[in-house]
Formats: sequence, C-alpha cells, structure tokens
Amino acid sequence: MHTITPHIKYIGTQDDNLDLFEGQYPVTHGISYNSYLIDDNDTAIVDSVDIRRCTDWLAAIEDGLGSIGCTPRYLIVQHVEPDHSGSIKAFIERYPATTLVCTTKAATMLANFFEDTDFACRVKIVGDNDTLTLGRTTLRFLTAPMVHWPEVMMTLDETDGVLFSADAFGSFTTSGATDAWDCEARRYYTNIVGRFGASVQCIMKKLTGRKFAIIAPLHGPVLTDNLAHYWNLYDRWSRYEPECRGVLVAYASVYGGTAEAARRLASMLDNEGAGEIVQLDLCRHDVSYAVAEAFRLSHMALCSITYDGALFPSMHDFLYHLECKKLCGRTVGLIENGSWAPVAARIMSDKLSHMKDMTVVEPTVTIHGRLHHSNITQLRELASALTR
Repeated sequence: MHTITPHIKYIGTQDDNLDLFEGQYPVTHGISYNSYLIDDNDTAIVDSVDIRRCTDWLAAIEDGLGSIGCTPRYLIVQHVEPDHSGSIKAFIERYPATTLVCTTKAATMLANFFEDTDFACRVKIVGDNDTLTLGRTTLRFLTAPMVHWPEVMMTLDETDGVLFSADAFGSFTTSGATDAWDCEARRYYTNIVGRFGASVQCIMKKLTGRKFAIIAPLHGPVLTDNLAHYWNLYDRWSRYEPECRGVLVAYASVYGGTAEAARRLASMLDNEGAGEIVQLDLCRHDVSYAVAEAFRLSHMALCSITYDGALFPSMHDFLYHLECKKLCGRTVGLIENGSWAPVAARIMSDKLSHMKDMTVVEPTVTIHGRLHHSNITQLRELASALTR
C-alpha cells in the first residue's frame, strides 16, 4: 500500500506468476490488479481484483481502513471483467453494508459471474456525468462503453485531480514498473482495446478540458508525470495512426528460404532509408508483439511460405489478429514462397483487402524454395516501393 494523494491510497495487488493474461498474452513483467481507497467522510474503494489475489487485496483494504478507523461506504465498480470483479463476492461478505456503485449494464452483468449473489439491494446505479460526494471529495462518473466492454465507466476525482481510467492507460506490467511503459502499454492497448478505437476517441473527447494531474488505471503503474505523452500515444493508437516511419518485416518460414528473403529485404530497406526496420519471426514471437509493432510502424512486409495450399499458420494468425483489431491505413509489400504452387501472396492480399485503406505495393516477390539471383532485382524494387 502506498499513498497517491493525501486522501487516496493504492491497495492493489501484484501477480508475478501468471504466464498468460486472458489465456493468450505473455506477461513476462508480471501484471497488477489495481485498486484504490479514497479516505473521506464516506470511504470508497475503487474496483476489486482478480480472485487469484483476493486474500492479498482484502488484507490491503484492512490495513488501509485500519489507519483511518472506518469501514467502506462504497465500492465503485468501473468494469466487471473477472480480473477486476473476481473478489467482489468476498468483499461484500466481509463488508455487507457497502453499496456498489456502477452503471446499469454493469449491474446486469454482475449476475453473469455471481449467480448466487443478490446485488439488487446493494447497488447504486449511476449514469454519464453523474456525481457522488464523499465529503470533501466529489467523484464524477463518465461512461466509456466498449472501452473495452459495454458496461465500463471511468471515475474522475474532481477534488484531487485523479482520473480512475478503468482499463484505459493500462499496461502489461506491475504497478511498480518504472520503464517499458510505452512498449507494454502499446501491446496491451493494441491487443485488448485496439478494435475499439472509435470508442476510445469518444471518451477522450469527454475528458478533454477536464482537469486531472494523475491517471490511475486498472493495470500497471499510476501515471503522474508527462501525462501529455501518454495521452498523445492513446490518441494516435485509437486513430490507428503509426507512431513513426518504418517497416515491420514479418515472416513465416520453415526451412529458412523465406527467412533469408526477409533478411535481405530488411537490409535493403535499411540501406534505402526506409526508417526503423523491425524483423519478427512469426513462428517464434508471440503474435501480440507483432500486432503492437504493426500499429507502431507505417509499413509492413509480409513474407510467407505456401503451406497446405494456403498460408503458414503463424502468418494466417497474424493477419487474423490485425483484421480483428481493425488495423488500417498501412502500406504493405508481399513476398511468397512455394516450391511448386505458391499462393501465399494471393491469400495475404485477399486478407488485407478486408482491412480499411491498406495499400499493397508492387512488385510481389515470388521465390521457389530459396532466394535466387533472379529475385534480387525484384527485392530491390520492393524495398524502393516501401521506402517512398
């Protein structure tokens, strides 16, 4: 537990032995489930934690309450996804007089996860722009549907200038992380929230002009310095605009031929001054990292073998994720490999056609088994096209 402001304490928990977040995203830095205690005439807790860390959370609440000698009046439920609502039942069993503050949709969805618990008598419904006064503290609730679930709201402490931002501005890190925010927040945003850029833009418009100096998300560190940096990144990500000029060279190779073509192209791109060049072996890097790089950079080169008359699975998976996350507005070059009947480029081009404003440049480079001297000129032409 640590102090965020004289009236707000951090009571979240750290999960340092979780291998996959949401069953799919590696969390090599660990992850936090953030929760906050607001000390006022009426004490409020902002959000619960995953059931994996329920015992730690309840102990942190007890420590926090012990220092001020009271019991919680409110539990503010901004988001009912189980990593944030999992400990609610245990909480209300310990503090049965607490009122849950949430949106109408959240109250309905709680029943999905706690079938045998009656919330009707203990819920206070709030809508967009409603306020709740705790004493000196005024909380304003701002609904944020589909950031990234339909019931989400954010809570603005107008007195101390703290935005409790739900999953927005979160990252795949613990609350004590002091570096890697951009990388892990980008990977978190693009893979979890990425599909809902329009919804993120809506809540950012609601927040524009409101005063806050601290952003307190549900995962990762509390943000207290240079908020403009984090805000600008979120604005860019949610507009699907690249952060910088450069090329992601993503390849799927079996016997090394496609990988060699990808490496040669990357070298040519570097020599051409195409910006930052990132090579990713889709067979050996988790797809969440590739999605994050695709959002970050302005161009892509997709290099895949033909496999079972289609794409190699790792390239198919990558393009599936990009379409799901609604990536758009990128310039793409294609390299395919097939020993007798290459079709990878046609399939990749077709998948890209289902994404908005994706430009496929010529030439498409086709190799047969291994890179031949006759392919070098085409590779140079492709590098030049991706540099314009």
